[in-house]
Amino acid sequence: MANKNKDTSSAVSTNKKAYHDYFVIETYEAGIELFGTEVKSIRQGKINLKDSWCEVKNGEIFANGVHISPYDHGNIFNRDPLRKKKLLLHKKEILKLFSLTKTQGYAIIPLEVYFVKGKAKMKIGLCKGKKLYDKRETQAKKDAERDIARSIRYDKS
Repeated sequence: MANKNKDTSSAVSTNKKAYHDYFVIETYEAGIELFGTEVKSIRQGKINLKDSWCEVKNGEIFANGVHISPYDHGNIFNRDPLRKKKLLLHKKEILKLFSLTKTQGYAIIPLEVYFVKGKAKMKIGLCKGKKLYDKRETQAKKDAERDIARSIRYDKS
């Protein structure tokens, strides 16, 4: 019998665009307040983090722009796919993130959604925006590493 409550986690969705557009300074793991049909839809992988961001309002943190497609077999219990999702963090972490976003110009960006012990978790990052030349530099490094790996692979054969 398979153990459903294992400690390992597997990413359901990753925000690759965030890593392209931002420098990730710090990461936090937050729980997500979801409804039943949303969890079922996430388990099917029907979630998109592409243009999402987080904001702090009234001492609570919310994820905006996270698109969870309606569950196929849900009916009246399906929720709006783009509704704000409340994230569950400690009050100290929320206050720290709020002060950094207001004073130093950081952004809070959802990076990944995964399950831990059956609970949906979101990895959020405290991010600083990249300039165009930073994006070019990152792409040049990736291309160089890919070329080196390709030449090593061909040299072995």
